[in-house]
Amino acid sequence: MTLTIAYLVNQYPKVSHSFIRREILGVEACGINILRFSIRSCEDELVEPADIEELKQTKVVLGRGLFGLLPGLARVILQRPFAFLSGLQLALNLGKNSEKGILYHFIYLAEACVLLGWLEASKVEHIHVHFGTNSTTVAMLCQELGGPPYSFTAHGPEEFDKVDAIALPEKIKRAKFVVAISSFGRSQLYRWTSFQDWPKIHVVRCGVDHDFLLGKISPIPEEHHFVCVGRLTEQKGHLLLLNAAHQLLEENFSFKMTFVGDGELRPQIEDLIEKYNLKSCVGITGWASSSEVVSCLLQSRVLVLPSFAEGLPVVIMEALALNRPVISTGIAGIPELIESGVTGWLITPGSIEALVDAMRSALTCSTDSLYQLGEAGMERVAHSHDATKEAKILAQFFRESSLAALVS
Repeated sequence: MTLTIAYLVNQYPKVSHSFIRREILGVEACGINILRFSIRSCEDELVEPADIEELKQTKVVLGRGLFGLLPGLARVILQRPFAFLSGLQLALNLGKNSEKGILYHFIYLAEACVLLGWLEASKVEHIHVHFGTNSTTVAMLCQELGGPPYSFTAHGPEEFDKVDAIALPEKIKRAKFVVAISSFGRSQLYRWTSFQDWPKIHVVRCGVDHDFLLGKISPIPEEHHFVCVGRLTEQKGHLLLLNAAHQLLEENFSFKMTFVGDGELRPQIEDLIEKYNLKSCVGITGWASSSEVVSCLLQSRVLVLPSFAEGLPVVIMEALALNRPVISTGIAGIPELIESGVTGWLITPGSIEALVDAMRSALTCSTDSLYQLGEAGMERVAHSHDATKEAKILAQFFRESSLAALVS
C-alpha cells in the first residue's frame, strides 16, 4: 500500500524554495505519494516553469481568503466539538506568548480545520512542514483536532531568533520527528528541547539535483566577475558588499559584480551604487529562474555572500557544484561547506575589512588556484548535498513514522 504524505509550506511554490520542490520529487521517486498544500500563494512572483507546474498541484488554504475558512471551521465545530475545544485551548495558549497574538492563532486554528478536511478526504497519514513558524503551528493544531502526526524541517535563522514567540519547544515536543538542514541547526534544536527528545532530531541536508552534480565542468572565466545571489534584504549584506566594491575600485582593481535577485532593499542599493559611482561595474538582474542563476554563476569567478543571518544557502551548494569558489561568512551551517583556503574564503560577519581582504585575494588569485578551490567544493557538495540521496533518507523517516503509528 502506497504511503500518502502531505507537504505543507507557508508559501509554495516560491522563487526561493526550489529546494523543497527537489525534495518532494525525490521523495516521490522513492514510491511515496505526496500531496502539496500551501497556506497562501505567491503565484505572481513565479518565473520558473517547474514552479508554475507545481502550483497546479498545490491546494492553497487561503485561496478563497479568510471567509473561505468558515465552512471548514463550522464543520469541525459541529462534527467534533470536543476536539475543537481542545484545539481552541491550544491556540489560546500559543497565542498568549506569541508576537502575533491570540487573533492570529484563531485564524491558524481555522486554517487547521480546512486542512483537516482535505487530509481526511485524501487519507493522508503524515504531514511534513518546511519551516518551524506559522505553517508548523497549523500542522500542530491540525493534529490536536484529530489529524495525522506531523514533522517539520527547521531552516533558521528565524526559528532560532524567535524560539518562544513561535513555541518552538512545544512544536518539537509534539512532533513525530524534526529535521535540521545542518549540524549547526541540529545543535540549536537541541538547545530548546529535553535531551530525551534529541534522538528524534535528524540532519537531512538541502541538496542539488544529481544530474546537476554530474554536469560538464565549465572552465573559470578570465574576466574578474563576482556574483551575489539572494533576496535584496539587509541580512544578506549587500550594502557592505557595495562598500567593499567601492574600496577595491579606489585601489584601482577592475572587476564586474552582479546582484541576482530582488527585494525591499533595492532602492537603497541603487542609491548606493549611484553614490559610489559603481554603475559601470555593478548590475542587478531582478528575480531569476534557476537556469538564469546557473548562467550567472558560470559567468562569474567567485560567489560572494556576506550574510549576517542564514541557515545554509542552497546557492552556495550550487556555486560549488559548478566549480566556483565562495566568499561567505562564518555563521550557521556555512562553515560546514566553506573552509578558507580549501573551498573559498570564510570571513567574519559584518566586517568590511575582512570582506575587502577576501575579495582582493580572489582578484589576485590565479585561475588554476580558483579551480582547485572550486573542485574541492564540488567534492563536498557531491558527498553531502545530493538531493536524491537526502530525499531517500527523509523517505525512510516517513516510512518508519508510519510503521510506528500502525504498531501503536
